[in-house]
Amino acid sequence: MKIATWNVNGIRARQAQFVDWVGEEQPDVVCLQELKASPSQLSEAICNLEGYCSCWHGAGPYSGVSLNVRADTVPQEPVFSHPAFDRDTRAVEARIGDLVVASVYVPNGGKDYADKLRFLRELSEWADERLKETDRLVVCGDMNVARTEQDVHFSERNPRLVGQRPDERELFESLLGDRLVDLGRKFHPDESDFFTWWAPWRNHRDRNIGWRIDYILASPAMATRAIDCWSQRSVGTSDHGPLIAEFAD
Repeated sequence: MKIATWNVNGIRARQAQFVDWVGEEQPDVVCLQELKASPSQLSEAICNLEGYCSCWHGAGPYSGVSLNVRADTVPQEPVFSHPAFDRDTRAVEARIGDLVVASVYVPNGGKDYADKLRFLRELSEWADERLKETDRLVVCGDMNVARTEQDVHFSERNPRLVGQRPDERELFESLLGDRLVDLGRKFHPDESDFFTWWAPWRNHRDRNIGWRIDYILASPAMATRAIDCWSQRSVGTSDHGPLIAEFAD
């Protein structure tokens, strides 16, 4: 099973890139963030992505998430819903048998930092509840937190910046605890240049001057089945690259 997540920073501007990428990678589950569009603004090719059961959850020119599940690789049709902490179209979950996958877009925090911290706490509480129901949980998305100094290019490190502050990092660690495994770091434990977001100026992407703020987090039962996790810096024109994890069947 291949699970992918991508902050597309506007699906309408990157529709062709997305469709081509899905056709090439053939992920079993695709989580998107920052759609910047409501379902009514999307084309038929996107809303009814060929071969996938999809939920598109957006309301306007910012935020928005989607979750797409390949119909021919799952034992039954997924059941989509939105967690109680979903605000501003920032979360969708799919139950696929006993597997739960969520696509999450944590607020940046630049305008309302308190709301970001609240969102992280509520996300952690939701994960606790889901893990009482199943040991197969995968949480994907743009968490807008660089977990440690290692997750920020040395020239960009600043503990006063939103995304690097000690209190949000502490909340992110509490989300992980012994419940969720950071697959990016599991497979790249010593790499200090493993990033998923690059500021759109001064050729930061080409020079790999970035941050790691997109994650695939898996429950221990799922993490033991993980084979690899990788970031695709060269894909698309979003300021984020896709992140993909592969699991043994």
